[in-house]
Amino acid sequence: LKTMEAPKQVWFQKEINLPNKGRGCHYITDAIMAVAGTAIGSIKIGMCNIFLKHTSASITLNEVYDSDVLIDMESALNKIVPENPSLYVHTLEGKDDMPAHAKCALVGVSHTIPITGGKLNLGTWQGVWLCEHRTSSTS
Repeated sequence: LKTMEAPKQVWFQKEINLPNKGRGCHYITDAIMAVAGTAIGSIKIGMCNIFLKHTSASITLNEVYDSDVLIDMESALNKIVPENPSLYVHTLEGKDDMPAHAKCALVGVSHTIPITGGKLNLGTWQGVWLCEHRTSSTS
């Protein structure tokens, strides 16, 4: 029997600070690659975990072909979780705060994307979005 050497495990961690783009959904794939692209480029097969340290914004993977989807997603989320202070007990931080927490819980703050051949293995029209759910954002 031939003994095979275990593949070398490589871990990278990069923290990305994004500029505040205001309320709505925003493409951030390019921003991620600008900071982590060199590390990702050195990996043949792996995983990229994206985690947002925020409670009133979220991360999702969605269409990047038509930017109208960004607008429609904001509208859809506002219909699912309306900004109506009479619906919520937590209103201390403003009328958009509790709805933002609910949207964050529904959409999520983390995604794991395969890396193949030094690139994020996203679908043809897929990209990473940051969804800021507050008008007075603090991200």
